[in-house]
Order: sequence, then C-alpha cells, then structure tokens
Amino acid sequence: MASFAKIGLNNKVIEVVSVHNNELKDSKGVEQEVNGINFLTEHTHWPIWKQTSYNRSIRKNFAGIGHTYDEDKDAFIPPKPTQYPSWVLNETTCQWEPPVVKPDDETEAKRYGWNEETQQWDIYTHTYVYNEETKQWDLNE
Repeated sequence: MASFAKIGLNNKVIEVVSVHNNELKDSKGVEQEVNGINFLTEHTHWPIWKQTSYNRSIRKNFAGIGHTYDEDKDAFIPPKPTQYPSWVLNETTCQWEPPVVKPDDETEAKRYGWNEETQQWDIYTHTYVYNEETKQWDLNE
C-alpha cells in the first residue's frame, strides 16, 4: 500500500489515505506518484495530494493530520510542540529539536527531560518498586 496526504489550506495535511500499489503502476509496471495522485483526484475530486512514506524515504517525515507540506523543502513538517516554544526546526531532518543537544549518556536509572524554563536537560533518577498488593510498579520517591 502507498500512502498519500491530502493537502488543504496553508499546505496543511487534512487526511492521510492508502492506495493499493497497483494504482501507481505505469504501463511498464513501475510505480509513479502521479498515477496515485490521478487515481485519488478522480475518486475524491480533491486535486492536491502528496505521497508520504512510513520509512521516511520521501519527504523527510511520514505525513500526519496537522503537519505542513513545505514545497521548497519537499518535506512534511510536524507541528511545533506547543510545550517547547524554544525548539527550532532542523532544516535537514525537518524535525523540531531543543536548542541544546541532549546528553548521550542515558541509562535505565538516568533519564533526561527537557526543562523549558531553564533551557537545559534535567536528570531524572527515579526508581520503581513492585507493589505486591496492587500488582503494579510504583515510583519510589
């Protein structure tokens, strides 16, 4: 199956649909995006579609509802995380990233979380204990 993003106003993705690969094949059996677009336009009467890929082999990211299609980058860009206004768009990956690189020494007992207020990565060293009564793991504070 091939996936296509329906593009609406302001280049926003408003729907993602699947199309059988056979609909994309040309007379030589080679898949062509334009064939998928023509198929969808004929069946939905919506003219603007862009192919997207789960493995990010085209257009940087798999499209999702609310993503933006950037024509200049030929990429789908996810919405900026509202809880992290300091994050910036990586122009190469088209992903939002913090302004400070995350330390690369995480372990099971040492995790990092972005602190928007201080603009740095905080260490969270939580441990959990198994509660026999509730049969759940509880945070050991």
